[in-house]
Amino acid sequence: MKSRISALLVLAAVVGTAYTIGSSRAATPSRAHSPPANESAAAPPGSRAVTARGALLPEELHLTQLFERTSKSVVHITSLRFRRSLSRDVYRVPEGSGSGFVWDQSGHIVTNYHVIQSGQSFQVVLADESSWTAKLVGVAPHKDLAVLKIEAPAELLAPLDLGSSHDLRVGQATYAIGNPFGLDQSLTRGVISALGREITSRMRTTIYDVIQSDTAVNPGNSGGPLLDSAGRLIGVNTAIFSPTGASAGISFATPVDTVRRIVPDLITYGRVQKPVIGFRSYPQRLPRHFPRGVLVVAVPEGSALERAGLRGTIDETRLGDLVMAVNGRATPTLSDLEAVLERFRAGDEVRLTVLRGLSFEGEGGREVTIETKLQPGDE
Repeated sequence: MKSRISALLVLAAVVGTAYTIGSSRAATPSRAHSPPANESAAAPPGSRAVTARGALLPEELHLTQLFERTSKSVVHITSLRFRRSLSRDVYRVPEGSGSGFVWDQSGHIVTNYHVIQSGQSFQVVLADESSWTAKLVGVAPHKDLAVLKIEAPAELLAPLDLGSSHDLRVGQATYAIGNPFGLDQSLTRGVISALGREITSRMRTTIYDVIQSDTAVNPGNSGGPLLDSAGRLIGVNTAIFSPTGASAGISFATPVDTVRRIVPDLITYGRVQKPVIGFRSYPQRLPRHFPRGVLVVAVPEGSALERAGLRGTIDETRLGDLVMAVNGRATPTLSDLEAVLERFRAGDEVRLTVLRGLSFEGEGGREVTIETKLQPGDE
């Protein structure tokens, strides 16, 4: 798309030159033919002088500086698929495109999973318009994140500064840079409209703590950065709510705290090392008269969790422990427990608050604290 726009600009420049050459004046007048200083060339009828302006407003200056500093980190990604022609020649065709951003000077590029989902090969265009073939390093479909890698010189790679999302506030300014409809390096701005949203990924799993903003995000912005007023990454633009497919003032971004936790796993393992406690739970919601929590059905025999003292259910003889909180965060349901565990990494030490000795009628029991280490699990 950039090349098409560049071609149009070049064409315009050529037309302008032709117009100048075709005018009554020489195309490149020398100083000897310039009118004397005390004479002014006759202005064409209807022409007007340019009105000088002062310095940019502080807000304008801030925006231009923010864009100039951060746009060099934003990339354009094209997904390609191999097709075979009738003559049995293999060729590549575009399958989709989107945005991404430089994660580090090793060449890792972060984007949305759905941007590269259908591709067999990938092309990344940096801000200097250089194009690089990328290889797929890792994916987290359940969080709509992916990491590519290009072999570009470090001096061409400008990683974004990372912010945090747990301390964001509604009303803060937000900025998005990306490639909407293929129009690369486009800047839009807005504010945080809401926090703590939950959206469903394309894999039908829940993405928690999503940032909602009114920043204009359109097809092609996916995978690009959502920035704060300091130019720090606070989210990855992931989805929009729109009846038309274009921006309707409601966009969603995966929070940077989630990105910071997932990307290192994708770079190291190619997938997320999901943190799990390690017990088998009762999958359904307990009766309403029961205390709120996640019922432990079974604990692996000989496991560290068993040695830590967590108890499972024994047929109709004894109910297992009821996990009510992790590090003080309530876990009334299994989905709440999964959401809380997303804040941790495999290997982290956590404190479980459990209710032990609960009767089958949901009565009695006493609180017990168990300390254990989270284990790596599969998504």
